[in-house]
Amino acid sequence: MSSTASGSDVDADVDVAAVEAQIKAKGDEIRTLKEGGISKEDLAPHVAELLALKAKIATPEKGGAAAEPKKEKAAKKGGGGGGKQKQKQPPKKKESDMSETELRQVRLGKADLMKEAGIEPFAYTYDVTHTAAQLRDLYEGKLEGGEEDEDSDVAVAGRIMLRRVFGKLAFFTLQDETGTVQLHLEKGRLGDTFKDLKAWTDSGDIVGVRGTVRRTDKGELSVYAKSWSMLTKSALPLPDKFHGLTDISKRYRNRHLDLIVNPEVRDTFRKRAVITSSLRRQLDGMGFLEIETPVLHAQPGGAEAKPFETYHNTMDMDLTLRIATELHLKRLIVGGFHRVYEVGRIFRNEGISTRHNPEFTSVELYQAYADYEDMMDLTEKLIQGMCESINDSLQIPYGEHTIDLSSPWRRVTMHDIVREQMPEFDFAALDPADPDSIVKARTAASARGVPKVETMNTIGDILNACFEELGEPTLIQPTFVIDYPVEVSPLAKPHRSKPGLTERFELFATGRELANAFSELTDPVDQRVRFEAQAAKRDAGDEEACGVDEEFLGALEQGMPPTGGLGIGIDRLVMLLTNSPSIRDVIAFPLLKPE
Repeated sequence: MSSTASGSDVDADVDVAAVEAQIKAKGDEIRTLKEGGISKEDLAPHVAELLALKAKIATPEKGGAAAEPKKEKAAKKGGGGGGKQKQKQPPKKKESDMSETELRQVRLGKADLMKEAGIEPFAYTYDVTHTAAQLRDLYEGKLEGGEEDEDSDVAVAGRIMLRRVFGKLAFFTLQDETGTVQLHLEKGRLGDTFKDLKAWTDSGDIVGVRGTVRRTDKGELSVYAKSWSMLTKSALPLPDKFHGLTDISKRYRNRHLDLIVNPEVRDTFRKRAVITSSLRRQLDGMGFLEIETPVLHAQPGGAEAKPFETYHNTMDMDLTLRIATELHLKRLIVGGFHRVYEVGRIFRNEGISTRHNPEFTSVELYQAYADYEDMMDLTEKLIQGMCESINDSLQIPYGEHTIDLSSPWRRVTMHDIVREQMPEFDFAALDPADPDSIVKARTAASARGVPKVETMNTIGDILNACFEELGEPTLIQPTFVIDYPVEVSPLAKPHRSKPGLTERFELFATGRELANAFSELTDPVDQRVRFEAQAAKRDAGDEEACGVDEEFLGALEQGMPPTGGLGIGIDRLVMLLTNSPSIRDVIAFPLLKPE
């Protein structure tokens, strides 16, 4: 129904209060539609309806029909109430002032509008011709400022990181896996789709753009758009570049956002992938075979660590997640393979720190007819190759240090490292058969602040504790620490010339262990004795001690050739090669407590 006021009074049949309420509701509806990006054509009927409502209570003094242009202008600005109750409407809410819920509603509203217009906001595919990096390389040193390659025809796709709109001109920063490229968008070139571009896109959206390549007057390489497509409408905004994702825990918890807004994080994980690929290529080239071994174990072994426990319903079995791949890989050596390895996930129910994570990646390899000297040479070669796969030099930065990975790496016994830190005491001079020796060792270690030595019952355990507390933090440059006590090396072959020690080494750099290797124990009788000693420690309450693995002992009794074995912690190595301070910086999705 419609009616216009005539004379100086409002039509007596009109309920002014009711019409004013309708005007206000219609004005609110128009504002919502405009925020959702409705086109002028689709908005026009709503504006006309608003004007008709206002006309019902208009008077000549207030403009009547002659005032309709002003009324229409007010409606376009979002005006609502009319008549005597008319009030100034609040300004349109800025995106920066909206809550995440409000932003989500607005963005999903735009997706709905696209669907109503017959446009799919979540595309199925897009034909990309170039990445951002490829365009940079292709046009390096080409095109002057303002010059266009009119013969080019390129299509790029990626996420909108920045929108700058100036009336009939817009510049977007588009990010793909390789970097960023600018999009140059003009109404004169895009036609009617330009208004859709402005109305429907937000930062964070994934779009595809086809056009030519040009440099702006300021020299910025750009894709000069001829067409654009919405590929994925983002329902949530990107975090503020400088304030929205600075909390470390939030970065780890929302790694997908961390990767979007921090290119250096993407670079770290890209380098990690290159490092592990380089490792595999090197080993494959040396004749090693990668063979996968079980993750679920009936008997944990291959390391001293507390396992994660689980249960298999169908088999009615208590199981653990593996703490090492060692014992199964050695059984492959028994079975006749000469060179085997596995890059795999390891699970240890232990503490968390900047260098420890309960789920981590290691490579273990075993080579028949080799010993720990061969493993040292191999370790040096493998790590140098991995370093060179992502760096131009073997001299790399780590924190405040420069680490030199060029050959040769230092080789030093554990006894000598401890003697450097405790020159007043010589563990090598102690007689293990003398009961006073253990007392002397405890006293010397306690005097230097080494913790928990009062609970240790062997000289080897105390020596190892002194090394870990006093010596390990000093090993900044790559160092092979060799000849470990037998008490802490249950799977290593006895040293051929040093009683009480084993042919074992660990590699250290930046004060952290990176690798562990043995001349592998092949004597099944000796191996059983050591397993039983470990089982006794476990029964006494040591949760990290292993038990007796009868299946492995049975394999060992079939005969294993002389074998060198090596394990490298991939996560810590990636930390070193990428100058990352925490292990969580190199694990894509580290385990975190729920918020």
